[in-house]
Amino acid sequence: MSISPSKARALLRRISRRRILVVGDVMLDHYIWGDATRISPEAPVPVVNVFSASDTVGGAANVAHNIAALGASVEVVGAIGSDYNGDKLRSHLKAKGIEFDPRFVLKDARTITKTRVVVRNQQLCRLDHEDAPATYRKLLADPKRLQLLERKIAGADGVIFSDYAKGVLTTESIAHIAAAARRLKKFTALDPKPASGNQFRDLDLITPNRKEAIELAGLQLSGDDQNDHAKVCRRIWEEHRSANLVVTLGSDGMLISRGGRLEKTIPTAARQVYDVSGAGDTVIAAMTLALTSGASLEEAAHFANAAAGVVVGKLGTATVTPDELLAYVKG
Repeated sequence: MSISPSKARALLRRISRRRILVVGDVMLDHYIWGDATRISPEAPVPVVNVFSASDTVGGAANVAHNIAALGASVEVVGAIGSDYNGDKLRSHLKAKGIEFDPRFVLKDARTITKTRVVVRNQQLCRLDHEDAPATYRKLLADPKRLQLLERKIAGADGVIFSDYAKGVLTTESIAHIAAAARRLKKFTALDPKPASGNQFRDLDLITPNRKEAIELAGLQLSGDDQNDHAKVCRRIWEEHRSANLVVTLGSDGMLISRGGRLEKTIPTAARQVYDVSGAGDTVIAAMTLALTSGASLEEAAHFANAAAGVVVGKLGTATVTPDELLAYVKG
């Protein structure tokens, strides 16, 4: 089973009336495009002849971009510095219809920036510009900003936590924001990053990949990668009590679980895999939009699976529009 064009169309209409708040590690993705035909005489490294450069939004901002691309309203909260890259990131957010409140600018921090050097559509290396996590933790350690965030939650249909282990999200801030969302009867979702060490409990949805799910379950990744999926789901439920669990399995599709019970595995919808970067952002954005728009967990999973199938067929962090998604499910 996959989502039918008529169901996808109806779901997209409901999604256009949703508003989502994304909280997490926002980034600027910078790309340097070029070619390499010789080795440097100075060191055994390729010499890149640069053709062009481009920027787009990354991290939590890419989750927000996926939401906006699917037609919903979205606001992102994260640590943007008062620097040149921060100005570029805010400009990109505005151009993509993503709201950002300048009261969340972190003046003494560098805007997290990932620079990728791409040669003949292959990533040669990545350069990261960022501060220590302690710098970004200051954002939501401010009681005034937390109060402001609670007011924003009241006007949203759901909250997505986008954790890239850069410091904005902590165990304490997740618990505080999730408690506020529960009081206001708002949907909560998390794309977890076990490396951050953040703890969480009683969320409506989490969307780890296979490796992250095994870590969340407190298990070891086996050499043949044949971990017991039912056991993983049960252990994650016992530890985190998340109502819905969707584990992305790469080329093996995704599995869905409710209340610790493995319900089924859905084959991948991807027809061509060009670049998987950002696919997890697409999944949590599409799942949250679908579930807050009345879809069942299985319908939401098929919707997100199709959305991710479009995105992995593009180079770099990418999004999917309603027209692209409908064309895709029509085959």
